[in-house]
Amino acid sequence: MPRPEESPSSHLPAPTQHWVIAGASSQSEPCLQTLGTMPELPHLRALLNTLDEVDRVTGDEYALNMPHERLLARAWGWPEADGLVPWSAWWAAQDGVTLAGGQAWALLSPGHWLMGRDHLTVLEPSGLQLSDADSNSLMDTVRPFFEEDGWSLVWGSALRWYASHPSLMNYPCASLDRVTGRNPDVWLTDHPHARGVRRLQSEVQMLLYQHPINEAREAQGLPSINSFWLSGAGWPSTADGAVPGTPHLVERLKPALLRDDMPAWLEAWAELDRTLLAELSARVTAGDAVRLSLCGERHAVTLGRRAPDSPQGWWLRLRGALSPRSTPTRPVGPWLAGL
Repeated sequence: MPRPEESPSSHLPAPTQHWVIAGASSQSEPCLQTLGTMPELPHLRALLNTLDEVDRVTGDEYALNMPHERLLARAWGWPEADGLVPWSAWWAAQDGVTLAGGQAWALLSPGHWLMGRDHLTVLEPSGLQLSDADSNSLMDTVRPFFEEDGWSLVWGSALRWYASHPSLMNYPCASLDRVTGRNPDVWLTDHPHARGVRRLQSEVQMLLYQHPINEAREAQGLPSINSFWLSGAGWPSTADGAVPGTPHLVERLKPALLRDDMPAWLEAWAELDRTLLAELSARVTAGDAVRLSLCGERHAVTLGRRAPDSPQGWWLRLRGALSPRSTPTRPVGPWLAGL
């Protein structure tokens, strides 16, 4: 199964025809202000001109899973219940980790929760600069507290640990993307087992408060690792196998968006427009059957060509012949704000 793309190459593999762009917009105030004055992206604009909406995943900014996660779950035939998409098993497969069958697992993400004047904020993970060695040591430090309560922990990567416990069976939890840059208290569900997770979070915060690794990190000007987020609960057999014809996930925009770094986000959009979107536009012009999903904080819109023999396809061909579209009904920025 392909890994998510952080920066698309200049050449797209021919078998892949569906591209899913996460982080296309959000409802944060900095992003909405930026979208109002966003410069035009010529290749994205060309795709909006040429392609039609063929599918839509709808929701709101309080759903436990992000739109791109729900879209991929649908494409892969996973459970789509909110908060129960088994991303832990999928990421374990990417990390080369084998999770014991017959048990429910979740992704346990170490991170920094920033204490503000009024509330906590979960920092964007890629900026933590956590090494594999330090991550392993921190997991070994907290492991006894989990094991006392019957949990099992497995290390996958610096920012991905895996946890198993009977309470995770059908345990809905918000994805890490949903809480990053937000107040995690909003996303702690009222599920009966959530109280045990909150207690473990408090114990981990106290345990790591003056840990030598965190003291060294603070001396280097790095944020401490002071808590964790639990997400993606599910069963390994649902998500760890290869999925034929999988959509290609692009996460180049996401880190900057989650930390509300709008200049970096605009730069990432410009890079995507020069590379991935330029080649997609060329493919569309050549007649290839390309699909592009743009995913915001609430909705995911998939653009493509309707089947030629469908009623919608017949009407769209006629409409295009009579009155070709030259510009989208709205500029790119306001169009993205609708996601």
